[in-house]
Amino acid sequence: MMFSSPREMPSPSSIFSAYASMTASIMLLRSMAQELIPQPIRGYLFNAFRYLIKPRSPTLTLIIEESTGITRNQVYDAAESYLSTRVTPENERLKVSKVPKEKKLTIRLEKGEKLTDTYNGFTLKWRFICAETEKNSANDIHNSNNSISVRSEKRYFELSFHKKYKEIVLDSYLPFILEKAEEMKDEERVLKMHTLNTAYCYSSVKWDSINLEHPSTFETLAMEPEMKNAIIEDLNMFVKRKDFYKKVGRAWKRGYLLYGPPGTGKSSLIAAMANYLKFDIFDLQLGNIVRDSDLRKLLLATANRSILVIEDIDCSVDLPERRHGEGRKQNDIQLTLSGLLNFIDGLWSSCGDERIIIFTTNHKERLDPALLRPGRMDMHIHMSYCSYEGFKILASNYLDISHDNNPYFGEIEGLIEDIQITPAQVAEELMKNEDADATLEGFVKLLKRKKMEGDVCENNNKRENQEKQCKKRKVSCKQKIGGRNSKSNVGVTQRRTRGIIKRGSSL
Repeated sequence: MMFSSPREMPSPSSIFSAYASMTASIMLLRSMAQELIPQPIRGYLFNAFRYLIKPRSPTLTLIIEESTGITRNQVYDAAESYLSTRVTPENERLKVSKVPKEKKLTIRLEKGEKLTDTYNGFTLKWRFICAETEKNSANDIHNSNNSISVRSEKRYFELSFHKKYKEIVLDSYLPFILEKAEEMKDEERVLKMHTLNTAYCYSSVKWDSINLEHPSTFETLAMEPEMKNAIIEDLNMFVKRKDFYKKVGRAWKRGYLLYGPPGTGKSSLIAAMANYLKFDIFDLQLGNIVRDSDLRKLLLATANRSILVIEDIDCSVDLPERRHGEGRKQNDIQLTLSGLLNFIDGLWSSCGDERIIIFTTNHKERLDPALLRPGRMDMHIHMSYCSYEGFKILASNYLDISHDNNPYFGEIEGLIEDIQITPAQVAEELMKNEDADATLEGFVKLLKRKKMEGDVCENNNKRENQEKQCKKRKVSCKQKIGGRNSKSNVGVTQRRTRGIIKRGSSL
């Protein structure tokens, strides 16, 4: 029988020689490659080779950041609300909160938490990530030496799923989340009052909010019925005319200027408008704004269906480009009037829908004419002293009485039209005693004392003549008169009434 001879094993010296030869060849090829092939091409070839040999993952991950540049990401807000309904016992850390008047607890994922959702039979994995970053921000845009260290948070969601479901996720799943979140918001809607968190001025846009619990309504406002109805009609027309604004090429917004003495109900009117429309309020204090770019970011961060309020516009901020004689350098100008006006009716005014902008002032005559020109403040509403009609509403609110069966009302009617007394002062008097008759008796004494002290409208005879002329025209001047003097009062109030009706009809 014949057997094949076993293969001879190579000797160690031959193995070493082969290895040395191969190493030398590789070194030679490497040297030639470095000499003949430029570095960018070598990097490209290396990355292509690594891509070919790297195992490919079937998973696609979407990053949903909290903000996109200078505006909030609606997908992020919707995901935050939607995922609160998908919490399972597998979650280990959750944030729970509740504020007054909210029906349910608010549940949010804590950073690092994961959650699994299913849609149309496939699985999607969510993860919430919150990372803190620290950067230097110039304290003065013209002096880079003065800088402060600002800590900010970057928050985002990671959504992972199989790549083959990409079209379904983008075209169906994410729109489903947006729609679901909107339904949840409408069902559990609680009006919010937003104010600026100054700690975020240099890092990111940030509004802090609390529940708006102001009980003011149009029914409780001490306001002339004609003016009240005109404002309500204007608001109703505004919210129904989205297509009209688009057709005429105007931003879907409305501007109101509330002016008059302190204590005449300007803040109460704003709250009544918010409660009537179910709009959130954004209270913007211009004194906290550093520059035009900060103002623009904050205004873009306001939500649709909201009321932006800038109170005491005549003294809330010293706009340097309107200064005269102070010798301020142009380089020191950071927040300008033009920056504010550009958002009211400039190109930036179209960045948002169904918004109301309200300015208030105690001194309309001090306002810059640029704020008052047509197209910026659509309605000028004069909040004047308390009239007899306003007093009847306050008496009903505070004392729960009617003018039909009370002898004091006739005397009050004859006095209050000639007295400069604000609704706030009237309300203060009506709260002094729980007994209605004693309260009204004290209020009559107050009106008589004010009249004796000279706190009345001047030129009463002239006022009565104006009133008679108005009655001949079938205009209820009695509800319109109540200003400082007859001449100025009638003129201002008539302009106010005509302005409301005329401006409201030009929506």
